[in-house]
Amino acid sequence: MPVEQRPQENSNASLPYLFAPAAGDVSKPAPLVLFLHGARDRGNDLNILLKWGLPRFVDSSSALPYFFAAPQLPEGQTWVDRESDVIALLDNLIASQAIDPSRIILSGFSLGTAGAWHIAASHPGRFAGLVAVSGRAPKTLEPAQLAALKEIPIQIFQGGKDEKLPVEDTQQIVDTLRAAGATVDFTVIPDGDHFIADEVYGDSQLQQWLISQQRRASVAV
Repeated sequence: MPVEQRPQENSNASLPYLFAPAAGDVSKPAPLVLFLHGARDRGNDLNILLKWGLPRFVDSSSALPYFFAAPQLPEGQTWVDRESDVIALLDNLIASQAIDPSRIILSGFSLGTAGAWHIAASHPGRFAGLVAVSGRAPKTLEPAQLAALKEIPIQIFQGGKDEKLPVEDTQQIVDTLRAAGATVDFTVIPDGDHFIADEVYGDSQLQQWLISQQRRASVAV
């Protein structure tokens, strides 16, 4: 399903992004997977995002049962810097596409994972699931953040040989979240380094998980 490239509408308030529609009945609302890339994919060329990971998987797949969007950051910026623009893009997509707002998954790789944690904790009612790949979770989670994240099913993936991320540090975050009542699956790829995105996103079990989540009724938008 080749993805579309959508440029900035306003250089000060919007981000360029990749987009792919869901396959199947266009009148039936479908999930959305919103992907935040890592540091090395920042810039002004959306083709960079298509070289690997989830964007490449979507681009090379014949048909997928979910909408896909992947904004791109300019050099030197972070997802925390552009939180409001990510939410604005999400609102725009929901308004213009047959997206089920109760089935939105937020995923990030590396720098994108830091953004995904922050955005999910700040807007917990917007997301049915969080997928964190090769990214450092916040070591100190405030009680309010824990309370927010415990309502969102979380998948965490990390390479056992990732020199940037000690598995023990991630395990501590997992244990803290679980103790707070969160549903967290933590997968360590034993021989994986930092760049495990192709293996993670191409896994059929994760792909099924992406379309199986629905926002809990107890979570207000």
